[in-house]
Amino acid sequence: MTIIDTATKHKLREMGAAALADALGGQDETLSMGMPFAERIKLAVDDAHACYSQQKIEGLIRRAGLRYADAELRRLDLLEGRGIDRGVIAQLGTCTFVSRGENVVFQGFTGSGKTYLGSALTKAACQHQYRALYIRMPDLEEAWHTAADKPGGKEKFLRKYAAYQVLTVDEWLLNPPDDSLRSMLLELLERRYDTVSTIFCTQYQQKDWHQRLGGDVHADAIMDRIVHRTTWVETGDTNMREHSARG
Repeated sequence: MTIIDTATKHKLREMGAAALADALGGQDETLSMGMPFAERIKLAVDDAHACYSQQKIEGLIRRAGLRYADAELRRLDLLEGRGIDRGVIAQLGTCTFVSRGENVVFQGFTGSGKTYLGSALTKAACQHQYRALYIRMPDLEEAWHTAADKPGGKEKFLRKYAAYQVLTVDEWLLNPPDDSLRSMLLELLERRYDTVSTIFCTQYQQKDWHQRLGGDVHADAIMDRIVHRTTWVETGDTNMREHSARG
């Protein structure tokens, strides 16, 4: 005899508790025989919650728009050969930087694995159930200019991108931003500062940022909201695309 009948299962599903219905219906009678009712319910709720959490994580990963959806921090190659501290990567993988509202910069030559690292860390944030988004800087710029042409579009844009607990910006400063984009970046980073985390993937060293941001007070202000609470990871000059192709 199962713990619940068909009608009860239907009611649970109707209330949006399909995982609980499945967990209750799937209990092994031979293993749970003699077990107190409350204990059986607890086990079913634990199973249902695990299913719910996994579905939530899968949804977060899907909506994050990762460049490499299969990226994993534990599957990184040649860390020591690239001069990357394995301990730093492991610490980032705990995602405590998110709870502290800190940033991360992956900086290195073209092909050195910045995008993969950014995708892997963004995915780790999703696995910790943080709401995250990966976006290329050219796409962020296009979204901004599109929003700016609509009534109230600028504020909606800023609210949207300020709300992500982790925002990963790839190809950061690939092209020097115009005045409109610099003003947006300053406002966006101000809203995100000290409360949520931004991951930057860039081929430009920190010393080059100020000039690419215009070399003026706007550049000072933008950098001031990034550099002080940031973990910097140099990804080296090994071309990981060539390494992967040889493998």
